[in-house]
Amino acid sequence: MKKSIHNPKQAAGEQAARLVKNNMVVGLGTGSTTAYAIKELGRQIENGLKIKGVPTSHQSAFLAVENGIPLTTLDEHPILDIDIDGADQFANFIAIKGGGAAHLREKIVAESAKKFVVILDESKMADVLNHSVPLEVIPCARRLVERNIAGLGGKTEVRMGVNKDGPVISDNGNFIMDADFGDIDDPISLNKELSYCTGIVEHGIFTDVNVVYIGKKDGTVEISES
Repeated sequence: MKKSIHNPKQAAGEQAARLVKNNMVVGLGTGSTTAYAIKELGRQIENGLKIKGVPTSHQSAFLAVENGIPLTTLDEHPILDIDIDGADQFANFIAIKGGGAAHLREKIVAESAKKFVVILDESKMADVLNHSVPLEVIPCARRLVERNIAGLGGKTEVRMGVNKDGPVISDNGNFIMDADFGDIDDPISLNKELSYCTGIVEHGIFTDVNVVYIGKKDGTVEISES
């Protein structure tokens, strides 16, 4: 579908937001692409749309409030109608997420939704996943996780803050570590192995993507369903 927008993130985010219908409860992802979807939902609310949002981070919660989206929780609405979120890399309906250090809450929200929609620009597409995998790690388990990841053929480093001294701390008070595995030929198996590692609260491999909206440089959006 042709759009007059030539920002591929904006094109994908705004078009995916149109999946949201009246009275839906919506998962609100984190990141620059999802921000466009949240802002578009705010515009639709001004035009009469009635929804509630479940944010995946403080960042998405702040943005939702700024755009007039009423917020709720998974305690009140344990099953969501749809979740819209971005990705750091995507291949064969598997995403790597966590560049914004929110992948624990993002995965909880995604798995609570009837439909998980990933939005991204075409630069995030890959034939084989090779992006580092974010890990949310209990601080005292850092060395244990390093050894376990090495046993899986990966190399880890603690993500350090840009405008602060010391490590990045998640909204849940944990370290964020990034694990480099090179080409990930079998992400399904790696997903399971990482889930077995003691000390990793959650990792950034998302295997249950239902729909992807891919923004192109010319303003078009490619839509694929699993």
